[in-house]
Amino acid sequence: MLKHVLCVKLKDDSEMERKAMCEHFMTMKGRVPVIRDIEAGYDILHSERSYDVALIVTLDDAAALLKYQDDPYHANIIKPYVHERRISSVTVDYEI
Repeated sequence: MLKHVLCVKLKDDSEMERKAMCEHFMTMKGRVPVIRDIEAGYDILHSERSYDVALIVTLDDAAALLKYQDDPYHANIIKPYVHERRISSVTVDYEI
């Protein structure tokens, strides 16, 4: 199994925008077949080094990660939405 973790720093870090981003991420549930589990949440600490929103996706393996990256819903709906609203983002992918 593999975890894909994405952290996003938003241009507008209001609670409304953080919630909207989490809700948008969760629309992948049931739409992106390679996703085994998904969760999204937003930061409550608001420290200088905090990111605003986190996405954690569980996938079967590295091959599934590549399919996830190329999935039409992820690539055409989720990514553009995030890219329009982010200042920066970071990811980590690790085996569990």
